[in-house]
Amino acid sequence: MKHKSTVTFIDNMAFDVELNGHHITIDAGAGVGGENKGPSPKGLMLSALGGCTGMDVVSILRKMKVPQYELSIDVSGELTEEHPKIYHTITVEFKFVGNDLPENKIKKAVELSETRYCGVSEMLRKASEMKIRIYINGEEI
Repeated sequence: MKHKSTVTFIDNMAFDVELNGHHITIDAGAGVGGENKGPSPKGLMLSALGGCTGMDVVSILRKMKVPQYELSIDVSGELTEEHPKIYHTITVEFKFVGNDLPENKIKKAVELSETRYCGVSEMLRKASEMKIRIYINGEEI
């Protein structure tokens, strides 16, 4: 499978991004000539990681017949000081809410996503230290 994105200059530091018929605007902050009209490219990498691993975890838990739950994923990155600025550390926090959630299945689903299925995670791990945290009803497991 091949993906293709077309990135077209709008003005200042803003670009229109087209990916498979979907459009988003990316931009930089005012400090570097942008107008903050959309997310930054590096920030979108964190969103891509959250989406990739989230889809994996939901799919795996569905196969494991885990009952209903809420899930949010916080992804944060710490940038190096020198150029090119890259994320030297990325933290992924899985936050589950629900009744009688099976801790062992949740841990397994996250582990499988992070080590076997999530291609975004694998790519970013080559350049960054990855920290994974899992919470069930506010308690870290």
